[in-house]
Amino acid sequence: MNIALKNPQFPEGDIPAYSPSGNECALFESAWVRRLPLLLKGPTGCGKTRFVAHMAAKLGLPLATVSCHDDLAAADLAGRYLLKGGDTVWVDGPLTRAVRQGGICYLDEIVEARKDVAVVLHPLTDDRRILPLERTGETLEAPPGFMLVVSYNPGYQNLLKTLKPSTRQRFIAIEFDFLPRDHEIAVVSRESGLDEARVAPLVDLAHRLRALKGHDLEEGVSTRLLVYCASLVDSGLSLRDAVLATMIEPLTDEPEVKAALIEIAGAIIH
Repeated sequence: MNIALKNPQFPEGDIPAYSPSGNECALFESAWVRRLPLLLKGPTGCGKTRFVAHMAAKLGLPLATVSCHDDLAAADLAGRYLLKGGDTVWVDGPLTRAVRQGGICYLDEIVEARKDVAVVLHPLTDDRRILPLERTGETLEAPPGFMLVVSYNPGYQNLLKTLKPSTRQRFIAIEFDFLPRDHEIAVVSRESGLDEARVAPLVDLAHRLRALKGHDLEEGVSTRLLVYCASLVDSGLSLRDAVLATMIEPLTDEPEVKAALIEIAGAIIH
């Protein structure tokens, strides 16, 4: 389980940069004030995780981020008994720690987790705001300073991995997408250090490759990959090598598809 704990004491200059594309910051703050659970949905690499980190830092809140995966079970979030020095002791999971101490618990790609996770979340996402711990006999009440945020990528959903309506309708939701062209150019330039004139062709290429999503590609080029690409170019790597390493190779292993992508990128990398 990949868990990252953030310190709530961010100096102003250390707040993770984020460029709003709509009213998502106001929605997040309203959800926080009203103690409402929040669902973020959108393609991989469009800024969902950065947004949560930005808002946690802006509000001065601890942030526990859990990257969900196929083996993530309810016990991984709630906690379990472990042997320590010959004794059996209860160890809180990240969700339980956040409920006890306050702060934001962010479950990234929630649909990847096992189905029993929903059973743990449901009591926290209605007016009860409780976390029953059957193994210890405790029932924890979430403090005013606790907030649950989850995210998923609708593009990856299939019959086996969906967010049930009974779960989805417990959250208010914000939909994310890639930024408009000029906005994305500015963000990639700021994050990578590469000037906007040189970033622009990379963003244009990403838009062309994104148009293939659902056809030859499962996913398009993320803003994250664009930043990687621009960073490599800014460090002196050739444009061809940077594009191949960040905007071609990560998208597919199929030789024919890869050749097609290289052909689309030809005007830039030749």
